[in-house]
Formats: sequence, structure tokens, C-alpha cells
Amino acid sequence: MTNQLEHLPPPDPQTRADRFRSEIVAGGSAEEASDDELAGGWKGALAMAGIAALFVWLYTLSVWWFIFVVGLVISIFLHEAGHFLTAKWTGMKVTQFFMFMGPRLWSFRRGETEYGVRLLPVGAFVRIIGMHRIDTDVAPEDEGRTYRQKSYPRRLLVISAGSIMHMLIAVALLFVVYVGQGERTDEVVPEVYVAQAIDGLPAEQAGIQDDDRILSIGGIALTDSADLGAVVRSFEPGQTVDFVVERDGVEQVVPVGLGSRTDVPEDDELFGTAYIGVAPYSPLIYEEHGVFAAAGNAVTDIVPVAWESVQGVFKALNPVNVISHLDGSNEDLTTRPVTLVGVTAVSDDVGDTEGIYGVLWLLAVLNVFVGVFNMFPLLPLDGGHAAVATYERVREAMRGGRERYFADVERLMPLAMGVVAFLFFFMFAGLYLDITKPL
Repeated sequence: MTNQLEHLPPPDPQTRADRFRSEIVAGGSAEEASDDELAGGWKGALAMAGIAALFVWLYTLSVWWFIFVVGLVISIFLHEAGHFLTAKWTGMKVTQFFMFMGPRLWSFRRGETEYGVRLLPVGAFVRIIGMHRIDTDVAPEDEGRTYRQKSYPRRLLVISAGSIMHMLIAVALLFVVYVGQGERTDEVVPEVYVAQAIDGLPAEQAGIQDDDRILSIGGIALTDSADLGAVVRSFEPGQTVDFVVERDGVEQVVPVGLGSRTDVPEDDELFGTAYIGVAPYSPLIYEEHGVFAAAGNAVTDIVPVAWESVQGVFKALNPVNVISHLDGSNEDLTTRPVTLVGVTAVSDDVGDTEGIYGVLWLLAVLNVFVGVFNMFPLLPLDGGHAAVATYERVREAMRGGRERYFADVERLMPLAMGVVAFLFFFMFAGLYLDITKPL
């Protein structure tokens, strides 16, 4: 099979614009550092100490936030490790393995690869030389070790390895949850607990505490957290209603003066209704599994979660939904853009109600979502590279397999830039909503 690149004119030296295009398509830095440019010494040590201090600070805020963020960082690392290990195994040259993006904070070189940490915690990347035809900054003796020169199965394996790793992480996490706690069912225990009594609102002011079990309100028994709001609204704002709660195994009566809800628009049907300011929950019922059943269900349960993730991607990334949430006309949480800030905040509530297994389950679901989203056929996502490799393979087959075909990915630059721009818009919109309207 002949090589299409041999018929191209010699490449010009890469300009800053060329490098920028290459980095956008490849999803990582295309600029290599010499040994004397590595970020080490006391500055590197200070930067790493600063990162460690941030994790300690996070732990002091919430142990559940700490566990979730550590799990997330490990997941990101394993994603890149998937690319790195398969690239090495298939004979590709890997020159960089970095956690996070932006300027180098700390790095070192082992062999031909620079490992390190960068400033901006918005992902990570592995730099494989020669990802595409416009990546011309490759020494002639290294051309045989480029991504673009490897066979289609090897390219597909390497580019899919990150998402495959996410699925393996999810299976492992679900297995731990199923063995330790059991598998979630759609049923709940007929009891109502307080996940959080919000500071300064009527319930907290009256003495209702987190983890209280609410037995009745004004003589009306409660068996489902979904009923609490309706029961409270059956009274008038300003009334004092007796709440019978169980705390540490002891029943007690707590009189609560009901407030009037004003945190919604005046034309909302809930405006002016009675409220107390608690986040209630009913414990889930779990189905216990043995080790083998847990392993089998952990694998099979990935399929429905992945399908829900596909639907979630289309809902959350719909520009109409994003805009409608920003202007306040859409309150449907299933279509709302959410960033890792919002998901991390949710992990605190999940940890309080379900403990460590709830946080691990949330991490498993997030890994499935990221794995699915990452394989959407759009550059600079891994799925976009897989689509390009598949297109090249089809073109080669149409030519009878006599000549390698290299797609002109520069033509896809407007699409790739559009994807990057939309993802930034989605991220900032989700961040704004996560801050102004926490889940």
C-alpha cells in the first residue's frame, strides 16, 4: 500500500496559527518543551503544594466533595492512561502526558515522554505525534510511529481507549456498590427524613435538624418525601403547626411557624404558599446481590445508563434548552446544563443521604455519561477522530486498498471551532446556573 503523504509537497515550518489549529483538532498541546524548559525546581514544588492545599481545603468543606473530586481526578487520569498505554502498545510515539490544561506547573521527562500537571483543571491530554495530516511537526525518522500511519484497528483502539476506560471504571464502581450496599430499585422506604434544614428558614429556626425523621405534620402522617410539600401547603402561611419528628430514636413535637414562599415569580402557583425550607428524602430500597450477581449486573446495567446518557446529551446540549434555562422560562432539571461544579454540589447531598456508596454510584453514572459523550463523532472529541479514521478506511477500501488515504482535517476546522465555542458557551451557561440556581 502506497503512502498518500509521500505525494504531498514538503511542509512549511509550523506557524503559531498552524500550531493552534493542530492543538484544537488534537485536543491538547502540540508544543514540545526541551529539558531546560521543564517546570520543576522550587516553583514546581510550590505549585504542587498549592494543589495539595486545595484538596485539604476541599476536605474541610465537605468530605463528600473531597471524595467525589478525587474520584473524578482519578477517572480523568485513567482516561488518559487508556490512550497512553494503548498508544505505547501499538507502537506510537507519545511525547506528553499532562493532567489539566494551560501553562505548565510541574513536569519531568522519562524516556521520550514529558509527564506533568498544568494550571487549568479542565481535562487532561496525551500528545501522540502525527495525529492528522496537518500535524507536520514530525521528524522524518518518527513518521512510522505517528498515529496517522498505524492501521485502522490500532487507531480506533487508541482513540476509543479513553471511553472504554470510563466504562470499565463504571463497572468497577457499580460492582463495589452492589456488593457493599445492593442495587437500587425504584421503590423507597415509606419514611421521610430531612436531608437538610436550610439555615435561616422556618424549619431550622424552629429546631428541625438534619437527619430528623418526620412522622407527621399537623396530625397528617407522612410516608413519602414527595408528599411533604403538598401537606405543608395545605396550611396557611403564618400558622404554627406541630411537627412530630423522631431524633435518635426519640419522638418529639416541634412547633413550626410556616413561612410564605417568595423565591418564585409572582405568577407562579407556588408564590405565597406555606413552606418550611427543608430538603426531604425517602431512603431507597436496595436489592442485595452476591459477588457473581453483582459482577453480572454491574456489566449489564451499563447499557441502560449509556442509553440514558445519549438522551441526556441531546437534551442538555440543545441550544434552545440552554437559552430557556438562562432566561428562566424552563425549570425542567432533566434538560438543564450542569457543570462539574453542580454535580459536585449534588454529591454532598447524595453523601449525606446515601453515604459513600451513593457517591460511588454518582461517579459511576458520570463516568458512563463522559464515556458516551466523548465518543460523539465531532472534533475535537475522541469520537471525531474515530469518525475521521473510519472515513479514511472507507476511502481506502473504495480505492481497493492500494493507497493510504489521509483526510484533510483542515476542512473540518470550522466545525471543530464551532464545537469548541459551543462547549465553552455550555460550560459558562451551566456554571452560571450552578452558582445562581444550585441544584
